[in-house]
Amino acid sequence: MLFIMGKMAYNNYKSDGEGCKMANPAVIKAALGETKADLVIKNAAVVDVFLHRIYRCDVAVQNGIIAGLGEYHGKREFDAEGRYLLPGLIDSHMHVESSLLPPHEYARIAAPWGMTTLIADPHEIANVCGEAGLAFFFRSAEQTPLDILFMCPSCVPATPYDHSGAVLDGEAVAGLMARRPFYGLGEVMDANAVLSCDAGMLKKLNCTARIDGHAPLLGGKRLCGYIAAGVRTDHECETAEELLEKVGLGMYVQIREGTSAKNLAALAKGITPHTLRRILFCTDDRDVNDILESGTIANCIRRAVECGMDPIDAITIATLNAAECYGLERKGAIAPGYRADFLLSEELTLEQITEVFKDGVLIVQDGKVLFDTSEVEIPPEVRGTVHLPELDEACFTLPFSEGMPAIQVLPHSLVTRKVYPDSREELNLCAVVERHGKTGGIGKGFVRGFGLKGGAVAQSIGHDSHNITVLGDNPRDMLAAVRALGCSGGIAVVQDGAVTAQMPLAIAGLMSGEPAARAASQHTAVRKMVRTLVNNPDIDPLMLLSFLSLVVIPDIKLNDSGLFDVLEQRYLE
Repeated sequence: MLFIMGKMAYNNYKSDGEGCKMANPAVIKAALGETKADLVIKNAAVVDVFLHRIYRCDVAVQNGIIAGLGEYHGKREFDAEGRYLLPGLIDSHMHVESSLLPPHEYARIAAPWGMTTLIADPHEIANVCGEAGLAFFFRSAEQTPLDILFMCPSCVPATPYDHSGAVLDGEAVAGLMARRPFYGLGEVMDANAVLSCDAGMLKKLNCTARIDGHAPLLGGKRLCGYIAAGVRTDHECETAEELLEKVGLGMYVQIREGTSAKNLAALAKGITPHTLRRILFCTDDRDVNDILESGTIANCIRRAVECGMDPIDAITIATLNAAECYGLERKGAIAPGYRADFLLSEELTLEQITEVFKDGVLIVQDGKVLFDTSEVEIPPEVRGTVHLPELDEACFTLPFSEGMPAIQVLPHSLVTRKVYPDSREELNLCAVVERHGKTGGIGKGFVRGFGLKGGAVAQSIGHDSHNITVLGDNPRDMLAAVRALGCSGGIAVVQDGAVTAQMPLAIAGLMSGEPAARAASQHTAVRKMVRTLVNNPDIDPLMLLSFLSLVVIPDIKLNDSGLFDVLEQRYLE
C-alpha cells in the first residue's frame, strides 16, 4: 500500500515532546485496541533495542506516536512482509554544509538511508554569513520532514587566530540562544579558551546544559577541566585508549565515519559491553556522493558489523544511545509512547531500506522521496561571499630550504604531523587566501602526502573560517584555480592554465544551489579530475584539503597567516 504525505508544515518538532502530546485519549484507546489506529504495520520483524532481540508483531501508530505492539487492526494497514522494522536513525553530530547541499536538499538524499533525526552544527555557514546564514538554515530545514536539531555554533571563528566572515562572541551566542530554537551548544573547539576560563567562552558554556565537544588528543587533567566545564561528547577520538579514557570520565564518544575522517576501525576494539551505552555514531563531514552511494549512519552500522560488532548493538548505538545522550526521550526505540520514526529493511545492515516513516507518515518508498522541498529560496545574504585581494603568481611561490617545517597528512585522518623535509621532492605548495575582504592575508606552506602533479586545485571550503585553500605544483595553475572561483566560490581544478573541472558553490561558497542530483554530478566530475592529479589512494583529496586550515586539530595546520603549531599554539617561522 502506498500513501503519500500531503502538503504540510514539517519539523514541528523543535524540542522533544512538541507537536504530539503524550497523554492523548486517541493514542490510549488505539493502544488498548478499542479503536482502530491511524496506521498499523503488519507482519514486521521488530528490532527491540531494549532487550536485544527481534520478534514478529504488528505496530500500531496513532497521532504520529507508536501506540502499541502486538496484534492490531488499523484504518490503514501496511504489510511489512517480514522485513526488519527498526527505529529511525540519528546522526549525533554532523555539518549539513559538508554534503555540499543546503538542509532541504540534504534531506532528500539522507532520508532514503533511514535518517530521521540530525544533531546539526551549522558553524560552517555561520563562519561565512553569521546570523543571516543561520536564519536561512532554519528556513531550509523547516521545509523537510526530518528533525534537524541545530546546535548553536560556539566557535565563530574557531580560534582567535582565524579570520572568518562573521564573529559570534559570548553576547552574540547568548542572544542567538534566546531568539532561536537551538537545541544546545555546538562543538566547543577552542579547548584553550575553556581551560583558561576565557570570559566569552564561559558565557557561551553557561547558556545551556547540552554542550558538544571537540577534544582531539586531550587527556589527563586538561580533559578533566574540559569535561568539568559541561562538555558531554567528543567525536575526535583516534585510538581505543583515548576512547576508554573519555568514556571513563563520563563522556559520550561519537565514532565518526565521514568522507575523510574514518575512525571506526581504530576504535572498534574499545567498544565492549562496559562502554557500549556511551558510544554514538556520527558522520561529522560527509559529501553528497558518499551519502548517495552508502548513506550516513546506515554506513556506520554496516562498517561496525564488518568490524565484528553485533548488528543489534550497532543499531542500538545509532538509535537509542543517541536519543538518550541528547535527551530525546521519545525517540530511538520501537515502543509505546515513542515517536513513530522507523524504517523497514530487508537486512539488519541496511543495504536495502524499502520504506522510511516519519511521525507515522511514509516519506520514502523503494528509494523514492515522497516529499517536496522545491519552494525554498536562496536569499541574497548568502550569495556572492568571496572577496579576494589582488593576486599574481608571486602570491603562490615559496622558496624551499632544507629543514623548514611542513605538513604531513595521514590516511583517513584529520590529524597531521609536523615534519622537516630535506628536499622539495614529494612536496606540494599550499596557500590559504583570506576571502572575506578583511585582511587580504595569504598563508603559505609545504604539504607532503597528496602527491599532486601537473596542476592545482582550489576551493572556498576551508574549515572553519572558509578562506580559499589552494594546492598545486606550480604558481601559474594555482593562481588560475583561485581566480576561477569568482565571487561565488566553489571548487576548481586547473591543468596547464586551463580549468578542467569546476563545481560552483553559490551558497556561502560552501553549498551548491542546484538540486542534489546535479550537484552530485558536478562533484563527481571534479573528484575524478582531482584523482588524476593526486597520487594517494588513502586520502580523500578534496575533503582533506578543506581541513588543512583547521587550527584546532593537531599537529600542524595552515591558515591565512601561515603555518601554525596547534600543540604549541604559535606560528612557525
